Amino acid sequence: MNHPRPIRSYVLRQGRLTGAQQRARDEGLPRFGIPFSPAPLDLDHAFGRAAPKILEIGFGMGETTARIAADNPGNDYLGVEVHTPGVGSLLKRIAELGLANVRVIQHDAVDVIEHMIPPASLDGIHIFFPDPWPKKRHHKRRLVQPALVASLAARLKPGAYLHAATDWEEYAQWMLETLSGEPLLANTADGYAPRPEHRPLTKFENRGLKLGHGVWDLVFRRV
Repeated sequence: MNHPRPIRSYVLRQGRLTGAQQRARDEGLPRFGIPFSPAPLDLDHAFGRAAPKILEIGFGMGETTARIAADNPGNDYLGVEVHTPGVGSLLKRIAELGLANVRVIQHDAVDVIEHMIPPASLDGIHIFFPDPWPKKRHHKRRLVQPALVASLAARLKPGAYLHAATDWEEYAQWMLETLSGEPLLANTADGYAPRPEHRPLTKFENRGLKLGHGVWDLVFRRV
């Protein structure tokens, strides 16, 4: 029986994996990596303590994740990313900064959310600058879709937050409409939110702001 191929929100590009990234991945994954498994994850056990748990979907090269984790040592951060150079880059930052509050899963975030994240277990979710898939025929590939948002909302504790950010205005409108349509979530702002202090400005974002490019933050809370 043929099963339809799932629509992915990413394309696995080879990318350039530096020697330093490869070494960091080889050395860091045994300590800070969590293998994908289709079974609920005991988050406190994974981090070795009870603390607020924040899920970051698609951390890119890990710059923001590492800075947030360094600035908030009382929280634990679970980063999910498919691209090997990004995983190696974050693990390199973890080693350089001596971070103990970050864990990494290299796998499709949709599978991780569905199978590994228990209901009402998260204190926050970060979705920063996901691929906007700007062409209309590719919109079905966008990460932020009603089904995923419903799944994410169910994994937030009451009062916990979901914070998304994008530099594509049309995708910002899409995300605002999609998040607003989820009955388990309530917007904390009248539309877009000011950038929360926990999201640092990246070099890329700073460069864009100087060129007059916009950035839109959305912060919703689980009701």
